[in-house]
Order: sequence, then C-alpha cells, then structure tokens
Amino acid sequence: MSEQSQTKTTILLVEDDQSVRRGLRWSLGEGYRLLEAGTRTEAAELLEREQVDVVLSDLRLPPALDEISEGLAVVEAARKLHPPVPVIVVTGSESKEAALEAVRRGAYGFFEKPYNVDEVLHIVNQAARTHRLEQEIMRLRSELTGGRGFNHLIGASTSLEKTLKQARAVAQTTATVLLTGENGTGKEVLARAVHEESLRASAPFVAVSCAALPESLIESELFGHEKGAFTGATQSRKGRFELADGGTLFLDEIGELTPGVQVKLLRVLQERKFERVGGTKTVEVDIRLIAASNRDLEAEVEAGRFRRDLYYRLNVVPLVLPPLRARHEDIPLLAAHFTQKAAEKHGRKALELDPELLDALLEYDWPGNVRELENLIERLVVLTTAERLGVEFLPEKMLRTVPKETAVTDETTLEGATLALKRRMITSALKAESGNKVATAKRLGISRSYLHRLISELGINEGMREERRDEG
Repeated sequence: MSEQSQTKTTILLVEDDQSVRRGLRWSLGEGYRLLEAGTRTEAAELLEREQVDVVLSDLRLPPALDEISEGLAVVEAARKLHPPVPVIVVTGSESKEAALEAVRRGAYGFFEKPYNVDEVLHIVNQAARTHRLEQEIMRLRSELTGGRGFNHLIGASTSLEKTLKQARAVAQTTATVLLTGENGTGKEVLARAVHEESLRASAPFVAVSCAALPESLIESELFGHEKGAFTGATQSRKGRFELADGGTLFLDEIGELTPGVQVKLLRVLQERKFERVGGTKTVEVDIRLIAASNRDLEAEVEAGRFRRDLYYRLNVVPLVLPPLRARHEDIPLLAAHFTQKAAEKHGRKALELDPELLDALLEYDWPGNVRELENLIERLVVLTTAERLGVEFLPEKMLRTVPKETAVTDETTLEGATLALKRRMITSALKAESGNKVATAKRLGISRSYLHRLISELGINEGMREERRDEG
C-alpha cells in the first residue's frame, strides 16, 4: 500500500451490481481509496484485513437478494470492530422501511437511489470524520492509561521474548488462546495484554478463576441463571459469557472445571450459544476466549480428567509463560520496576537496589515466580528507611542463599559456581590482569568469547583500562 493511499479515506463499497459500483466510484472521484465487495462474506474479509473508514453497502446482497438479512449482517460486522466502522446503506425508494431498520440496528445513515452526488459526498465525509475522531479518542485514552498491552510485561530474556512475539501475532486475530505456566508467572497479565492489543480492546475483559468458584456455582457463574432456577435465585442474572459479549473472556485454571461444565463449554466454543441455568431461551454471544492452566492439560487428558475434544478446541494457539527461575536476566529489570511502582504507591522517594540484594534475588529459585518477587519488593520498600534496598529485611529462607565472602583463588573454577561467585571471580581476575580480557580468560580457563558473554550477562562494570597491546 502506498503512503499516499494510507492518507486517503478508505471506503468499502458492498454491492453485487457492478454497474452500481461503477456509478459510486464515479460519484466519489479520486479523493478516496476504494475497496469493493460483492457479498457479505467478501465484505467481512476486507473489514478483517483492511483499515476501513466508511462502508457503503446495499441492503440486498446475494444469496438472499429478496431479503435485507445480508446487508444487516454487514452492518453488524462493522459494528463489532473497535472503534465501530460507520456503515451507510444504499436502498431504493421502495425500501425506505428496510433502511430505517438498518439504522435502528446501528447503521450510520442511508441514502436512496437514484442518489444526489453532493448528498453522498456529504454523508461519507461526515461519517469519516466521526470515525477518525473515535480513533483519536481511543489513542488518547490508551496514552493516558499507560502501561497497557505488552508494554506492561517487563523482561528481555529469550524465553519471554519468544512468548511475547507469538502473543503479539495472535492478538490481532480472534483465535482461542491457551496459556500455560506455573502460578505467579503472569498468565492474567498476558491475557489482558492480548486483549488490549486486539480489535476488542474497548470491549469488556472478563476474568474468571475457575478454581475459586464452588462446584455448585460454576455453571451459574459462567452461563447465568433464570429467576427460580435454584434456591436463592430470586432474579435472573447474566453469566460471565454474556458480560464478556463483544470482548474477551479469560478462564483461569480451566483444568478445575467439572466434566458437566466441560461439555457445556465445548458446545459454546463450537456454536457460540447456550441457555442459562433454568432457562430455555438460547443466548448467542461473540467472545474471544483465553484459557489458562498451571496443570499439564495434555496429561490431564491422558488421565481421563479433561475432555480431549475440549482440549483441542482450547489449544488453538498455545502460549507458555516460563518460570522466573528460567528468566534470571529479567530479575534485575523486574526488581527495579517493582521498586519504582511500590515507592510511588507508598509515597517514597526513588530507591536504589543494593548489589548484595541483587545477588540474593539472583540466587533464589522463586517458587512463587513474578508475583512472589513483586510482593517481596513491596515489603522491602515499606520496611526500609534508608535510600537503598538491602538484605536487612529479607526472609530467612532467602538469607540462607546470600553468598558469603568467598576467597577467589587460581584453583577456583567457574563451573558450578553461583552467579554471585562468578561475578566476584571475574571481577577479581579482571583486576589481577589490569583489565586485559585475553589474560583474564586464560586465568579463568575459559575462552575470550565466553568471558565477554559472562561480563554482559552478569552486568559486570569493568571500570578499568584494558591493555589492548596484548589483545591483538
């Protein structure tokens, strides 16, 4: 697409009669970027793929040329986008009632054939201005809220970046996502990021912890219930599926669902419709489902505790969140982020992280993952009165991992050493060799390229002059 075409208002013409499309093209002139579709299906595909500003659509489209259902379907498809794309319907004078019905269903406006060119241009430009204003409002709202989408996920490790790359790609689709990872790795944070970067960002994000709901209430919570459906149901109530209509439903710990609810969930995923508990009326919803589990669902399937067909429905795009112990290079970044966040929350000045504290954080295996690290940092910020966070208020289990001062000798090897000890060994060797990396690598018994990598990974500040004459 050329740069010039991107600056033009893009209009999608939906009309099966080529002569009518030709007349509309002539009326609109060269000032617009025009896309064309002959059916509702073609229109929906273009709306999914292209950035459209305005839709001009006939109400009577094939295959149901004698009805307005296909045209109304185009209106509905455009309304589901975020922000909604305005649709202007084109109708004959004998179908004015049909056009008014389209407006009631959400169409921006209509004009009758034969049409006045100036009238068409006026309503198209007015609709395009409205759409651009809604886009600008969304952009400004995103800037004001800050930290939305993937910007809220902190880390630079290879394992995390691989997952985020996949998540960014899937966010632009409506595919079902299955997140797996240990407790505390940030599955809900990633689910929200996928939602916030999707076309459904301005619609609801509804999160449900399946593990937190009593077995007797899970079905009612998910699908709603009618008045009198069970004792205590004094009024009808929408379930989480209905509340998430148009947006994203996040089902956390989905492996906790009972077999009966698994069957009903499978039907919803297949048909996007269900009945409330105690009801007979079918409810249709448009949701994007993101499920999560800290269990190995494939193993649960083999053990007969989780339906195989449901697993395959959920596992369209699998995303794995690595545990924090596999993301050591992210720990300093996360600790600094959580320190700033907690300091702002509790009205503290900016705080530094003591190197000894960082050593302790790097040595710990983090069974509670990112959530445990965030809670620990907030506790330290609250308890510390100094300008630097140290190891003073670390829990006993972490104090045991703080490396003691260890003598670094020529007999000491890097193999099997802790991260903190590796840092001290390399720093000591660099000082002993006046910063000469060739001699330092030789002293440590490693290659120069491996030394460079360790210096980078461990964040070692060499702080000394190299003897470059020996490095040639």
